[in-house]
Amino acid sequence: MHQEFKWIEKIAPDMVETMVQRLMVLRYVFWMGPIGRRSLAQEFGLTERVLRTETDFLRMQGLLESTRSGMIITENGRDVLQGLRNLTDQLADIKHQEVELSKKLGIEKCMIVSGDSDQQFKIVDEMGQLVEGQLVSVLPEGKNVIAVMGGVTMATIAKALTKKVAENRELLFVPARGGVGESVDIQANTVSSQMAKHTGGQHKALYVPEQLSEDAFGPLLKEPAIQNVIELIRCSDAVIHGVGDAMKMANRRDMSESVIKMLRKNQAVGEAFGCFFDEHGKVVYRIPRIGLQLEDLANMKCVIAVAGGSSKAKAIAAYMKHAPKRTCLITDEGAANLILKE
Repeated sequence: MHQEFKWIEKIAPDMVETMVQRLMVLRYVFWMGPIGRRSLAQEFGLTERVLRTETDFLRMQGLLESTRSGMIITENGRDVLQGLRNLTDQLADIKHQEVELSKKLGIEKCMIVSGDSDQQFKIVDEMGQLVEGQLVSVLPEGKNVIAVMGGVTMATIAKALTKKVAENRELLFVPARGGVGESVDIQANTVSSQMAKHTGGQHKALYVPEQLSEDAFGPLLKEPAIQNVIELIRCSDAVIHGVGDAMKMANRRDMSESVIKMLRKNQAVGEAFGCFFDEHGKVVYRIPRIGLQLEDLANMKCVIAVAGGSSKAKAIAAYMKHAPKRTCLITDEGAANLILKE
């Protein structure tokens, strides 16, 4: 906590306590809403009477509203949480963690949101707001090509972006890899189109299977339409991607039992860009693929990795041994705390 807050706490301790309590209530409703007052009271260890006082105040301020299913956060409430993020982070000492984590991982920047997305998946929405803020701060005005990976986390991030990213910019979103064969909702093509939709940008599709035999690569790479998109991908101004748990990704891609057995034998913990890593960062398996390769990241001006949850701590740490120094990692306390303890 910064010195200013220590002084405020000396003069008006009740004010700091009330502010923190209301912010935490607001944030929890954002994560778990719609939620009833009784469940919320149990979560915070407060009586329903005390919690009613806080939620009534937040409702009168237009930050919460009640529905038949329970309390939900309003748009004004979301704006308050985003606007006060620096304040709440200082109170939670997250800024110090961000610096320590970036040093430990050897990358330029880390941004951490409170909580563990394994427990409250809505925390990923907050990560999405940070992705938007990072894009707004680093992308130059004018034309920008943004390559996007697929996955559950990335599909959620897409919904959090707004037209603010496109102010004074022409955005073109492209899938960083092929994805035919996956669930449609989380394919890179779908994610890039959703990001374009929410920001008011454009997108191009890459309709090829992600996993191909080496014999199949040659003819496809000669197709003009595919060549055009691949060139855009490799010359992108930014890439946004996730980091996966190795075994979950292997099963999601319906990989053969022999490959899965090999990954277990080699103790694979993480996956990114078709590469499977062990705990030391060694690549133990690589999927032949059309699209962005791990080596291409070295030429990217802006690399944003988004992954959270305590279950992904080892995967994140393993991948970061290959990540370019200019990477910005957006994660949560669940993953950050475990990585810092290693």
